[in-house]
Amino acid sequence: MEPTNRTNPTAGATSAGLDLRADCARCVGLCCVALAFARSADFAFDKAAGEPCRNLLADHRCAIHTNLRATGMAGCTTYDCFGAGQHITRTTFAGRTWRDGPDTSAAMFAAFGVMRRLHEALWYLACARALDLPAELAGEIGRLRTRIEDATTGSAADLAALDVDAIWAEMADAALRASAHTRARVRGPRPERRGADLIGADLRGADLRGANLRGAALIGADLRGARLHRADVIGADLRGADVRGTDLADVLFLTQPQIAAATGDTRTGIPDGLSRPAHW
Repeated sequence: MEPTNRTNPTAGATSAGLDLRADCARCVGLCCVALAFARSADFAFDKAAGEPCRNLLADHRCAIHTNLRATGMAGCTTYDCFGAGQHITRTTFAGRTWRDGPDTSAAMFAAFGVMRRLHEALWYLACARALDLPAELAGEIGRLRTRIEDATTGSAADLAALDVDAIWAEMADAALRASAHTRARVRGPRPERRGADLIGADLRGADLRGANLRGAALIGADLRGARLHRADVIGADLRGADVRGTDLADVLFLTQPQIAAATGDTRTGIPDGLSRPAHW
């Protein structure tokens, strides 16, 4: 099979001018400082939240960026802030950095956490809005996107005051209804596997057209040749899932972190708006 990159419902790279893809060159290494991680198969050492990664340089670049997986930092290659990092750096804090002092760093890290969730919600809503939906639902999604876009323009204090859980719940409900409407028109079995434990499952060639795979644990699952047309994968854990030669080009709500966590190759079809991982 030739690799495909098609215009599809997952191409939610922008929203009202916001870039929903990470651009590390325009950020001050926020994810490399604000986030915590533990020594594991994904990380070579422990790091506390607020502690700069030992590989972070003074110019906010990563000293081992081109060698992350080989040095035990594979987890860094599967993380994506959906563009929140550069937004916080360039817009919310107007070029200031976490190095400016503890007050700035604390506010910046808190705002980053909120902004990332807002940007991820906008990614899913952009994907949903690209679907062929009833006018009422499409309008509802459009209005919710506008509200969230407006929220991203607020100050650090404004962001801290947001009820992000409520916003996320609204997004999840709208995306679920958009998914249900879209999957209902798919010919096929449309398996209901929401939250299913499919760790290590042999799903080679499985007919998963229109499937609900939201939140499914697909760690290490063999999905080679699986038919995933319009399958919904919001929140599905694809770490180590074998998608070599599998067409993912019109899977619903697929994200860059999910792509990066899976094991693909040059034959794997991926959606427009996502990048083929360098390690495939």
